[in-house]
Amino acid sequence: MSTLFTDATLADGRVRDVLVEGETIARVADAGTLDPADAHEIVDCDGRHLLPGAIDAHVHFREPGFAHKEDWHTGSRSAAAGGVTTVVDQPNTDPPTVTGAAVDEKIDLAAKSLVDFGINGGVTADWDPDSLFERPLFALGEVFLADSTGDMGIEADLFADAVARAAAEDTVVTVHAEDADLFDRAALERAGDGVGRDADVDAWSAYRTAEAEAAAVERALAVGADSGAAIHIAHTSTPEGIDAAGDAGATCEVTPHHLFLSRADLDDLGTFGRMNPPLRSEERRKAVFERVADGTVDIVATDHAPHTRAEKDASVRDAPSGVPGVETMLPLLLREVREGTLDLERVRDLVAANPAAIFDVPGKGRVAEGADADLVLVDLDSTREIRGDDLHSKCGWTPFDGREAVFPELTLVRGHVAYDARGDDEAFGDAIGENVRR
Repeated sequence: MSTLFTDATLADGRVRDVLVEGETIARVADAGTLDPADAHEIVDCDGRHLLPGAIDAHVHFREPGFAHKEDWHTGSRSAAAGGVTTVVDQPNTDPPTVTGAAVDEKIDLAAKSLVDFGINGGVTADWDPDSLFERPLFALGEVFLADSTGDMGIEADLFADAVARAAAEDTVVTVHAEDADLFDRAALERAGDGVGRDADVDAWSAYRTAEAEAAAVERALAVGADSGAAIHIAHTSTPEGIDAAGDAGATCEVTPHHLFLSRADLDDLGTFGRMNPPLRSEERRKAVFERVADGTVDIVATDHAPHTRAEKDASVRDAPSGVPGVETMLPLLLREVREGTLDLERVRDLVAANPAAIFDVPGKGRVAEGADADLVLVDLDSTREIRGDDLHSKCGWTPFDGREAVFPELTLVRGHVAYDARGDDEAFGDAIGENVRR
């Protein structure tokens, strides 16, 4: 099968015809120069934008062990509806992905995925690096320097050993950087007894301090330098952490919730806004946004971490950390393009070109001849409100409820339709996702 996209506006503003043959982009040519007779299907883009599919380098699809929160089918549907064509799953499942057998189990579960995927291997005291590195890993990580969901925080000696092993295997190490010794436990003790949206969740932000992140980033970078390892800092929430990574020549990511939400939103969110690292001050949020816009930040990734409403509707001490985000990342960034606060080429790089380069996935992240036909068709003139009930994650809620966003009309994964909202009813494709390390 072949599909011809005519008069498609690319992220850099060029208007092109794009011919997809099978699973690959076969031709990219000046508009009006490709023969429609060469294609089985014609998609008249009529000035709409054709973008490379987003790569979300940080998701938690919760299988095995927590499928009541999310599974590979629901998570990948949510990804496809948000223009994400590749996801990278993190290891804090049950069992944790710290052995070759656990990687094999997760790859089998991912056969339900509508989008392509990578599997990260994790590190605990019980990890088996020999069997782990025999498998087709995407990267090593998320390696936790402090406990989060799954209680996978590790000691300094084990972290150094793991980084050295990853360096020997020429594998990127993704680090969850928080130093628990710098947490303000007194702040958490001051939290009230409210639950859900009545809880004083700002105590969580005061507890897991910005200083704890910055110190852990610097420690991780120093260990990486000693071993010659490539360090990628996950979900940096502070300008200090971003700057430290940049100064050391490491890469970092920022999440949409740290980009668009701050402690000022916690009165409305309550414990639905509890995550690790936590939301920061509005001043820090603005500084993080500036670094995303100016090119200091390498990628945006969601840390998609769904929990049920019942689980989140607890006290600030008991509610699990994390929010969903895989379906709303690209739509929120495209809204910023509409508003003139982000450049479309910058968004393309943040969610597609840069993650493909950092993690060495050469077939992804670009609209170019020979690349995988991972494509997203969007109309920047068409917006709608984000509503949790309209999204496709199993958890059924979002911290961005009520915000305007630009959602995809069509998402292709290697030339296969994964999501189509061009008709009266949206439609999803089949589970054709493959391991990008195949």
